[in-house]
Amino acid sequence: MRITGYRTLTTVHRWGRPVGDVNGVVADGVTEVPVVLLETDAGVTGVGLGASGDLDLVFGALEGQDPRAVTALYDRMLAFVFKSGHAGSTFGTIGAFDMALWDLKAKLADEPLWRALGAADRFVPGYASGLEYALPDDALVELYEPWAERGFTGAKVKGGLDVDRDVKRLAIVRDVLRENTDHPDLMYDVNEAWGRHQAVRFARRVEDQVDIMWIEEPVRRWDVAGHRAVASELRAAVATGENLTGLEQYGPLLDRDAVGVVQAGSVWGITHFLRVSVLALGRDLPVSPVGYNANPVAHASAAVPNHLVTEVQDLTWPVGLRVDQEIQDGGIVLGDAPGLGIEVDEELIATNRESGTWAVPSGPHVRPVDAGLRLARRRAGEQT
Repeated sequence: MRITGYRTLTTVHRWGRPVGDVNGVVADGVTEVPVVLLETDAGVTGVGLGASGDLDLVFGALEGQDPRAVTALYDRMLAFVFKSGHAGSTFGTIGAFDMALWDLKAKLADEPLWRALGAADRFVPGYASGLEYALPDDALVELYEPWAERGFTGAKVKGGLDVDRDVKRLAIVRDVLRENTDHPDLMYDVNEAWGRHQAVRFARRVEDQVDIMWIEEPVRRWDVAGHRAVASELRAAVATGENLTGLEQYGPLLDRDAVGVVQAGSVWGITHFLRVSVLALGRDLPVSPVGYNANPVAHASAAVPNHLVTEVQDLTWPVGLRVDQEIQDGGIVLGDAPGLGIEVDEELIATNRESGTWAVPSGPHVRPVDAGLRLARRRAGEQT
């Protein structure tokens, strides 16, 4: 069996609300979802989701290879871009191909990926995370009530610009989830918005008023000393890692005991998550994948012993994707369909002319230059 080619599609996810974080918001709530279809001479196709900017560059590592050699091919892709580097969109491209390879491997074994990876249980504990930074308080309640109805006991709240606002929003979400537990798990994500000089002071203000399970990305991803400062001063754990591309970037954080919950971006693929999980296990630390459309890494989450909880960002799927899983009982219930359990309706995607993108000037991929001005206006009660 050999890999013969690939095709790409782009569909959209309709969130039904503005989505984003302190760095920016996609106001119309429509974002792109790149899809990679990896083809073989056996007529079996693997599905991968994620960045596809460097597909032509990376595919040379896969063409003509046996797709069942997934881990070897992962390293082959990394080696293929050794000179130019594997960060950013290149790492995302490797992740998308990696998902497609694992999908193929499990399909050829006629098993769902969670079972092919050795998991015994199809249930993956999750927490709700609606990317809700732009929502007013009443809409925040409306967003998380359906999650509470599905048994969720934990949720993430975005913040970072106005700590007083953040505390209020954390308390609102906590009260919604008290339908299921007296002590909901609250995750507080500031998306690298603080400097080291601010992080401990701001985080303490939040922790003094609301019990939080972890604070996520309190400083820039490479600031080991900053993460260590926050970790040493708070009761809550520090969670970080979603934007790290490669195991070598975790080493300094782990060596300095600067992270309590090791995260990995789901968009970086299955193999990356599995390797990060082993790295964390070697330090007796839990691992938690950051969510992505259709929750593909949930299959790997079910198979690792130190999995803590998986981020679940929405209760619906992108246009044209049928996904064999259910969101209930406070997590993800994976199905029995072979592979990732993702079916692609190419005709529906082709006829859907809607477009969307994360990379707009006001979106979360663009760090704002007027954050201080907006904060001053908010505190002065002016309309921004």
